[in-house]
Amino acid sequence: MRRRIIIVTAVHAPSAPFLPDAYKSLCDQELPEGWEWHWVIREDGTSDEVAPHVPDDERVTFLQGRPGGPGVARTIALAQADGEYVKVLDADDQLTPGVLARDLAALEGDRSIGWSTSRVLDALPDGSTAGFPGDPDAGPIETGAVLDYWKANDFRAQVHPATLFVRRDLLLALGGWMALPASEDTGLLLALNATSRGWFSPEVGLLYRKWPGQVTSQASHTDTAERAARMAVVEARARELARFRWHYPAADRTSD
Repeated sequence: MRRRIIIVTAVHAPSAPFLPDAYKSLCDQELPEGWEWHWVIREDGTSDEVAPHVPDDERVTFLQGRPGGPGVARTIALAQADGEYVKVLDADDQLTPGVLARDLAALEGDRSIGWSTSRVLDALPDGSTAGFPGDPDAGPIETGAVLDYWKANDFRAQVHPATLFVRRDLLLALGGWMALPASEDTGLLLALNATSRGWFSPEVGLLYRKWPGQVTSQASHTDTAERAARMAVVEARARELARFRWHYPAADRTSD
């Protein structure tokens, strides 16, 4: 029986034309023998504008539903996540060759690792790419390290939540992505780091497309009051999880 990696993508009409590029980046992945991927695309809404851009491939599942933001779309898509691992892929981004195999190797090789991330390059409108400083050392990311860095660096983590590859059971235990209008992926990243060790791969794993229509380029994303509220909730969740001392992998317990 083949084992699966579930790729989860939230999409809305403006980003739908980028889906073919994301699909090509998936098709370029090479996985170890016995593994396959299943791409679950969830439209954040019910328009007629997304479906024409969805690839005709039996490995792709397309869903629609009432809008609630990308975090809601991704979380409800987990109902179709019939694999051991979940990889997030935004509709306007692209994976680089080899990243799924590297993610898989990190988690298959160490059961104490709950999630992995990788280096990111911004893909600029002129076709060039740009990196950014602050990448951690290659290898394990210890519990609490992301929160400490994020808090000390104006709420910017040293690893990118758009590159997350995570164990499905851990993702479900944490409730998926946070119910926020933005920063829902950062909230998940910090919750993961509060409860489990992670992994960072220094090889570029994602091309993060920069374009005028992306949600993070809108004025509402940088509204001072909303941003402060989002960051407060994200931090509070991570700190409470750490205080409760629930860790992955959970200790085996036998009933009396």
